[in-house]
Parts: sequence; C-alpha cells; structure tokens
Amino acid sequence: MGREISLGRKGEELALRFLEAEGLVLLERNWRWDHKEIDLIMESPRAIHFVEVKALRAPAAHEPWEAVTPLKQRYLSKAAEHFIFERRIGKEARFDEVSILFDGDDASIEYIPEAFYPVY
Repeated sequence: MGREISLGRKGEELALRFLEAEGLVLLERNWRWDHKEIDLIMESPRAIHFVEVKALRAPAAHEPWEAVTPLKQRYLSKAAEHFIFERRIGKEARFDEVSILFDGDDASIEYIPEAFYPVY
C-alpha cells in the first residue's frame, strides 16, 4: 500500500507543478470535508478549480481519468459545495481532472479542464 500512496503523492505533486505552470494558484491541497477529499483546489482569475488527480503505472488496463466514477463525481461535488459555502466563493466552480500515466521515470500528463459538471 505504501507504494500506491507514494505514486498518488508523486502524481499530485506533478499535477500541481503542471497547473501552476498553466497559471493556476493553489488554494488547498488534500482538503477534507466529512469523508470526502479534494486533491487540489486551484484558482484562476475567473474560476475555482476542484481538481481530481489520478495516477497509474504503465501498462494500465484503463486510463487513469476513467477512475473518476459518477459516485466519485458526486462526492467531489458535495465537498466543493461545502468549500464554496464555507469560503463564500463568488467565482464559477469547475471540476477538472489530471490523468497521469507513469512509465518508468517518464510520465504523461493529460489535463482535462471541466471534466464533469456538478453531480448531486
């Protein structure tokens, strides 16, 4: 299990650097509400981005982003709703995904802005 945690943390760090290079600013990392967690909460001039990061090692049976199921989307939506209310956010909320496939020392990153709409 330690290896998977390490892979997840490595993926989050890579995703964070990628998104910061795209001009987004980190607000929260691994933010929790109830039993739900949002990997990265980023801000752009027009929106708050709730980002789910999924990382796998190659070869993989599926793409990492495919692990963001409708149930996971619902959990993320509920947590984001609480964050917006708690912080009194007035910006548009977006749900993005970063899909990372590690192959040895190499990694391919796929950024999927507005990957899904809130699900309640």
